[in-house]
Amino acid sequence: MKKYLITGGAGFYGSILKESLLKDGDFVVSIDLEPDDYIHKNFVAIKGDIRDTKLLDKLNKEYKFDAIFHCAALLAHEVKDKQELWTSNVDGTENMAKFAIKNGCKKLIFVSSNCLWGKSFDHPVTEEEEPNPVEIYGRSKLEGEKILEKYKDKLNSVTFRSPTIIDEGRLGLLSLLFEFLDDNKKIPIVGNGENKYQFIYAKDMVAAMKAALKYNKTAVFNIGSENVKTFNEVYGYVIKKSGSKSRLFHFPKSLMVAAMKTAFALHMSPLGPYQYKMISSSFIFDTSKIKKELKFTPTLTNEEMLYKAYMYYHKNRKEIESREDVSAHKKNAKMGVIKLLKWMM
Repeated sequence: MKKYLITGGAGFYGSILKESLLKDGDFVVSIDLEPDDYIHKNFVAIKGDIRDTKLLDKLNKEYKFDAIFHCAALLAHEVKDKQELWTSNVDGTENMAKFAIKNGCKKLIFVSSNCLWGKSFDHPVTEEEEPNPVEIYGRSKLEGEKILEKYKDKLNSVTFRSPTIIDEGRLGLLSLLFEFLDDNKKIPIVGNGENKYQFIYAKDMVAAMKAALKYNKTAVFNIGSENVKTFNEVYGYVIKKSGSKSRLFHFPKSLMVAAMKTAFALHMSPLGPYQYKMISSSFIFDTSKIKKELKFTPTLTNEEMLYKAYMYYHKNRKEIESREDVSAHKKNAKMGVIKLLKWMM
């Protein structure tokens, strides 16, 4: 029986990962700021902070881990204190690297982000492309990557630069879109809707992480879906397949981006610099490296996974709206001024 530590195991993706590992017959310990009521004979949930070195020292005495899955991260739209985000994402990553070395754990798998870039590209972005984050979350993830690179002589780490991870149960900022769909409102599109943005299916990410357990090098991999379609095509697919009466409504790009910038600056919208660049531009990873070295092949397209996520919301909306003590991706994001836009649509 393998023993694994997951940071952020109570979160949306961490929950899917731990359930898969437990199903394989492994033993899993999770550290998360949020409570975790998941019950399994081979699972231990710890409500705690990865910045707590006393907690990590206690864990080191109690367990010897075969690998650490470092999935925990604070999100910019959920945290008012940006210093809190920075210390959790950066100092927390350094703590996990040091913990792994002290624990004698040879493998750490880290979830990084496509937020390392904040501009549109006219080509698939490779691992060699120089990162240039535009907000604190992306900068914190880049710093986490640098920390792991610093320890590469003592710790074997695999970093996955991930776009938005989607599956049933994924909410957060996506819940804004899902509410529009569920209430049959027009879906606001920035510009002509011909831009493309890549997602990754949560279970495909799990498969890649399991493959990384057998990869005996320190490396960075892009990961993402294939056959990425335009926003028009992806949203159109979900509208048609779900039976929603929503339709797409296109706003002039320059006007909409200016409005989103102003709303965010006035603390009236959860959509920050990365989000309004993402929904108005194109961004796709080149995933040839992960396909070659980890033999990875994604199974679902953007439109298929977004449909699964929306139908979960549709079937569970009332229960979802009552959630409180859960991670950011397991509950609805606050709409702010977007509620006014929804009323107008």
